[in-house]
Amino acid sequence: MKKLKRSSRLVEMTQYLLARPHTLISLTAFAERYQSAKSSISEDLAIIKEVFEEEGIGQLHTLAGAAGGVKFRPMMPKETSLSIIERICETLQQPDRVLPGGYLYMTDMLGQPEVLADIGKMFATAFADRSIDLIMTVETKGIPLAYATAACMNIPVVIVRRDNKVTEGSAVSINYVSGSTKRIQTMSLARRALKEQSRVLIIDDFMKVGGTIQGMIDLLHEFNATVAGVGVFVESGEIENDERLLKEYVSLAKLTAVDLKMKQAEIVPGNYFTSES
Repeated sequence: MKKLKRSSRLVEMTQYLLARPHTLISLTAFAERYQSAKSSISEDLAIIKEVFEEEGIGQLHTLAGAAGGVKFRPMMPKETSLSIIERICETLQQPDRVLPGGYLYMTDMLGQPEVLADIGKMFATAFADRSIDLIMTVETKGIPLAYATAACMNIPVVIVRRDNKVTEGSAVSINYVSGSTKRIQTMSLARRALKEQSRVLIIDDFMKVGGTIQGMIDLLHEFNATVAGVGVFVESGEIENDERLLKEYVSLAKLTAVDLKMKQAEIVPGNYFTSES
């Protein structure tokens, strides 16, 4: 890369960091890339760090030593997240989104890049302090949420399927009981998709009783993997605590009431915003 003016270098460095979250980048690599002294690079990084933190973009961590450098961690302040979720809840309360069975139509929202990016950053912030190797979700509507979160955490995604595909090779399949329908269903994961002893973050779009997520947890046990956390976009608040199969999870929104006759739903911010952390 040709030598840049400082203003141009700051812009390019910022973009470089944003595109590589959770990646350790040495000062030497920056110095060689921009043909600049390490002292100048350090000054630039101090400016970027200050702006990132003041604007709620994320944190820029510095690691000292010969093998050190800087690492960008996307973060979203909880007050910013709350403002965004409140707008999302308002949209989800539109009467035409209420579906039979107490579900909500969310597919269009899960196709909007800006909404996905915000949700992914919220989940990445909620689980930032946990050691996570990859993200797991089940087809199909959880997939965009999982990838949005993975993009912020810079880790892979594995997708659990409802049935085994020939193109996946040998797979592990289990039966589980759907928490809402009480029916026995099947889910499958290719053997080569997940290494043993992996620490996995489960992400899903909607949770009623939690049967599907519990099925994924049981599937992880077949791989000797550990559940590092569970993140849910919307949970149903009409389920009693003793009915829910899951106790530990983070939800961003909560469906507290549904009137199928009047086509009305009440959605409020989830437990992520009511917890003390």
